[in-house]
Amino acid sequence: MKLDLRTILPKNMLILLLISMLVRGFFAAWIALGNDEVYYWTYALFPDWSHFDHPPMVGWFIQLFSLNLLFDSELFIRMSSVIMMTVNTLLVFHIGKKIAGERTGFYAALLYTASIYAFVITGIFILPDTPQNFFWFLGLWSFINAFSDGSDNTKNRWMLLAGLFTGLGILSKYTTVFLWFGAGLYILFYARKWLKAWSLYVAVLLSLLLLFPVIWWNIQNDFISFSFQGERVNLLAGSLRPDLLLMELSGQILYNNPINFVLIVLGLVSAFRSKIMIKPDIQKLLLLMAVPLIALFLFFSLFRSTLPHWTSPGYNTLLFFAAAWLASSKKISASILPKPIIAALGLLAVILVVGSLQIKFGLIPFRDNNSFHQLGKNDVTLDMYGWRGLDKPFEEAITKHVQNRLMPENAPIISNNWFPLAHLDYYVARPLQLKVLGIGKPEKLHKYLWINQERGGFDLGTDYWYMTNSRDYVDPLTIYAPYFREIIPADTLTIMRAGKPAKHYFIFMLKDLKKLPEQALLDSQ
Repeated sequence: MKLDLRTILPKNMLILLLISMLVRGFFAAWIALGNDEVYYWTYALFPDWSHFDHPPMVGWFIQLFSLNLLFDSELFIRMSSVIMMTVNTLLVFHIGKKIAGERTGFYAALLYTASIYAFVITGIFILPDTPQNFFWFLGLWSFINAFSDGSDNTKNRWMLLAGLFTGLGILSKYTTVFLWFGAGLYILFYARKWLKAWSLYVAVLLSLLLLFPVIWWNIQNDFISFSFQGERVNLLAGSLRPDLLLMELSGQILYNNPINFVLIVLGLVSAFRSKIMIKPDIQKLLLLMAVPLIALFLFFSLFRSTLPHWTSPGYNTLLFFAAAWLASSKKISASILPKPIIAALGLLAVILVVGSLQIKFGLIPFRDNNSFHQLGKNDVTLDMYGWRGLDKPFEEAITKHVQNRLMPENAPIISNNWFPLAHLDYYVARPLQLKVLGIGKPEKLHKYLWINQERGGFDLGTDYWYMTNSRDYVDPLTIYAPYFREIIPADTLTIMRAGKPAKHYFIFMLKDLKKLPEQALLDSQ
């Protein structure tokens, strides 16, 4: 008996999944890796139970979908995002279908596809949000089934799955814990009989057991990951900043698609008026899992800078209200693609095309101060341009110094920050088979503190290459004077974009390491 996908999914869903995956796959291969993405490649290159910034799951996903970096092009490093966003869209469809019918499921899948966060950040780029979103939807699906009608055995099984998937989500990104927070509030307010269910406590224990490797790694490393994340939301370090709140809210609206945001608001208003098809109990569960996450980071943004995508799993959860509202409106749902959804998808397409063309060709000129050492400083899209092929001009530039015996062959490359260290590692050192090491403060080096050890550390008397660029120019004399006997400018490379200079790379020779980095840091404190 042949499996016919049309018996599982409606034709329109199959078309959506196929088009979405092909488009995202194209952009994943076409655009160079960004700062964060190439940094997470090091998680796969040097896997561990946890890392300075995040839990380990994103690295494991890169390893899995690239066959442990057997295929290490940008497409394969991002392959998990291309595939898992497709799976997530399917999960969104089935969740929407369960809570309010097939039309709601289809509309939710379309709105999820229209989300800039979902389509681009988790569907093209590779970030911890890629595995988090997958396990978030699996956890949400499991909690919905656990709190729905059914036998006790069935509910217990779903609760255990909820604990499993939420734990795996926390191994992806700590904010997945808001699934348990929302479920806990729901149980306390509306379903206290669960407090007598053995499966609830086993599910919580299962999530904690999955997190144990991260806790153990932090115990061994002075809780450095928890300290780093805690500092990012430390309210004592900032004063009241309404401007940051406005920036955070604006970012959330943009990342999740402004049209989606309006539809979510309309869906929530309709839900409070009891005019959508989602059952009241499920509405409460969705709200308790989504709103606290969004509200907490909006509150944090009153005091210090936050990132808009941190709250996006909450907005993904609220998309079901928007989809149910669209499905309940006879005028809007009269066609396969309602006009608001067409508008949301159209806005996504515009942002995607304009953004990618800006990266590739620099269509929009950014105002610079015309400083040679700060060319391109204000154009953030240059973080994803000018790295491909940089190994060849770099090799040509350093060869003459090697031939003149001013530098040894295979001298390592160093820098003081995780970016551009990871970019130099992937795009320059990897093809040339050179080592990349970091000398700088721990809060700037991040995982390169451990990579230094994996690559053998530093030897006194050794020479190194240093390269910085005009996007984030750092004069090596200001940071490396205590380390080296001599620092000599070696060469300057100019990156062209659309026939114009876009940014410069500056290469320096750092001669004769006279003090080990650990000792130099100790002396400076």
